[in-house]
Amino acid sequence: MKNIIGENIKRLRRQEEIKQAALASELNIGRQTLSAYECGVTLPDITALIKIADYFGVSLDELTGRKTLTIPNEKE
Repeated sequence: MKNIIGENIKRLRRQEEIKQAALASELNIGRQTLSAYECGVTLPDITALIKIADYFGVSLDELTGRKTLTIPNEKE
């Protein structure tokens, strides 16, 4: 199964040039937890998904891959 949520979190974080530790602190989770989300080891619960979506200003549909994630000026 593809890790769409984790890939989207990582893509958004890198787009904003935020370190894992800084984002984890903003979300009140451990850096290891964020890393596990990004690597697909575990999935964020609904509360964490909402916090992440709100932080980046995207919808839950975009974050979870139900709708195409639109990132302006995405760096390739």
